[in-house]
This record gives sequence, structure tokens and C-alpha cells, in this order.
Amino acid sequence: MQAIRDNLARTRDRMVAAAERAGRDPSEILLVGVSKYVSAALSAELVGAGCVDLGESRPQQLWDKAATAEFQSIDVRWHMIGHLQRNKVARTVPLVSLIHSVDSPRLIKAIDDAAREIGKRQAMLLEVNCSGDVEKHGFTEDEIREFLPQLAEFESVEVQGLMTMAAGSRDLAEAAANFATLRNLRDELAPLAPPGVVLAELSMGMTADFEVAIAEGATIVRVGSALWEGVE
Repeated sequence: MQAIRDNLARTRDRMVAAAERAGRDPSEILLVGVSKYVSAALSAELVGAGCVDLGESRPQQLWDKAATAEFQSIDVRWHMIGHLQRNKVARTVPLVSLIHSVDSPRLIKAIDDAAREIGKRQAMLLEVNCSGDVEKHGFTEDEIREFLPQLAEFESVEVQGLMTMAAGSRDLAEAAANFATLRNLRDELAPLAPPGVVLAELSMGMTADFEVAIAEGATIVRVGSALWEGVE
């Protein structure tokens, strides 16, 4: 659909402009199109328009979309970006390229076990609650610092970086502060990470604040509603 192609082009233009304002290379930043709002058919249209990374917040929706006819003949990289319960890990791991929302040691253990069962090394990000919002999931900064050495125990996961969500206030200054907190934490921990743990990725920023996130060092932005404006 032309509306999807136009929306994608505008979003990429905004990403490029934000990167250039920050003195960054736009090619360093990955767009994950959040498809939780729309049908499998429209999600497949976005892939056809050139956005091959799709993010889903609910495991059941990801499973259902991945099983549809639309996705049997196209290449797509699925991202799990919402809260993942341990009882849904076994069905999710075979389908996903990257899990952004890993928020507890027990979840890491469950993902490690499921990946080992199928001979996979599952890429993941550790979610950090940088805003202190009690309604948001994620490790605290101190929990991440304490847990970091234990990541060496898991052989079937590949921790690639950190993820956060900004505070729900929609205040861009507050969002920038949350994103800066994640970047500073990454910069602190990266030299201390055990072998095999490379904290290169920062997944942060959505439609309302992805330009601010890019300014603060995001390498992955998760954009939904901007891609679906005017699409029915």
C-alpha cells in the first residue's frame, strides 16, 4: 500500500536527519517496525516496503502472525519487544531474531534452556527500568551491575546490549534523561562484561521520542504508529 511506503520513507528520513544532527552515521541505527497494531496482511506489506524487522509486544500475536500464509514466503526478522513470560518462551525462541525485553535472571535461564533444546544461540537485550516507573518491567541499574558476571553461565544466549522505555509522561527532556541513563550504564558495564557478552546495542525510542533516542545513542528504535498513519 502506498500509505505504508510513504510512512516508512518519512520515518527513515526522520531517522537520517536525527542521526546527522547528532553527528552519527544513520546506517548504525536499525528500525524495528512495531506491527502489533495491524493485521498480518498489513504487516507483510511493511516488509514488502523494505522494513524486514518487525516487533511484536505479545507472544501469542507473534506466533499467530508468523504462522499466517503471508509470512510463509517472505523473509522477516521477528523481534519480541514486550513482556515475555517464562511459560511462553519455548514457542517464542524458535521464531525470533532478537528478544529485547529480558527482565529477570529466571527469564534468561528459561530462554537459555529453550535455545539449547533446538541448538540455537538466542540473541537478547537486557531490559533496564531507567525511569523508575513501577508499572514498567526491567532490571534496576544496581541489579544489572550485580548480575552482569553471572551472564557467563549461560551458553545458549547472546547478550547484545540493553533496552529501555522512557517514562510515560511523554516529556522529551525526561525521555532524553532516561535514554542517557541507559547509554551511560552501557558505557560503564561494557568493559566489565564477561567473555561473549558484547553490550553494543541500545534499543530505545518509539514514535513519540525516537529522534531524542537517536541523539542519545540508540542503535535500535521501535516505531509503530508513525508507520500506520492513514492505513486502514
